[in-house]
Amino acid sequence: MTAVPEGFTPHARKSPVTDAWEPLFSRRTDDALQLGLRVAEAHTNSRGFAHGGLISALADNAMGLSCGLGIAKAGGLVTVNLALDFLAIARIGQWLQVEPTVVKRGKNLCFASALVTADGVPCARANATFQIVQ
Repeated sequence: MTAVPEGFTPHARKSPVTDAWEPLFSRRTDDALQLGLRVAEAHTNSRGFAHGGLISALADNAMGLSCGLGIAKAGGLVTVNLALDFLAIARIGQWLQVEPTVVKRGKNLCFASALVTADGVPCARANATFQIVQ
């Protein structure tokens, strides 16, 4: 299956770390920016499953971008803490999707969580804290 779910378009915010993972897609909701990609061989570990580092980086990216949506004059965000629990594997050909939720925005910190799914089945959950850079 090669279809991209409805609402996802090519992700506009490029980064050197994600260049090798293209094509990367995003979808904006009212309060978050979801990321997704079709798992390919370049995304896998030696066993052929989506690498935990890929999942971690995408979750960090989606949560940080989502926190940034609600901060008008920030100079950016820096990850202070990132924690993940891996729940299941994601295989080549599956749609990997990161669905972040902003838990709380403060003056200096923003807290977020995310559910990562592979074809709709949870494969990881993440929590992060970001410092707001002025």
